[in-house]
Amino acid sequence: MKKLFLFILFFSVTSIGFCQLKNRTFEEVDSLQQIQKRRIIVFIHTDWCQFCQRMKQTTFKNQEIIQKLNSDFYFVDFNAEEKRDITFNNQKFKYQPSGNNVGVHELALQLGTMNNQIVYPVLCVLNEKREIILQYNSCLNPKDFKVLLEKLSE
Repeated sequence: MKKLFLFILFFSVTSIGFCQLKNRTFEEVDSLQQIQKRRIIVFIHTDWCQFCQRMKQTTFKNQEIIQKLNSDFYFVDFNAEEKRDITFNNQKFKYQPSGNNVGVHELALQLGTMNNQIVYPVLCVLNEKREIILQYNSCLNPKDFKVLLEKLSE
């Protein structure tokens, strides 16, 4: 009986610990929208942005947020300095160098520009038709992000 209890405890703890956020590519989202329409949440960030890294380590590690994103949305974790070409919504987007090993991806600019500038991190929410319905350019803690997800689910 003791072994059975330990076995069940081990698997329930590890299954909770291994619940991971399903990160999609833009190409996957295009395909998945054909099967099931969902809103798309794009997290636009860079490797050098401290606030972006904080959100990755706190907000996107929260189990409630992971479950909500996985069940109700398509989530795209997008590095604004990605160098590969991306096809999304029947359009091809490219990396635009602006100096020596510096630049930004056209798609990051398209989805993340607010008031003629891009400030990281950016959350961009697209509806089922891939139209921007919300842009938010600030670090969100888990509590505030949960509130946002609830409002988006209404």
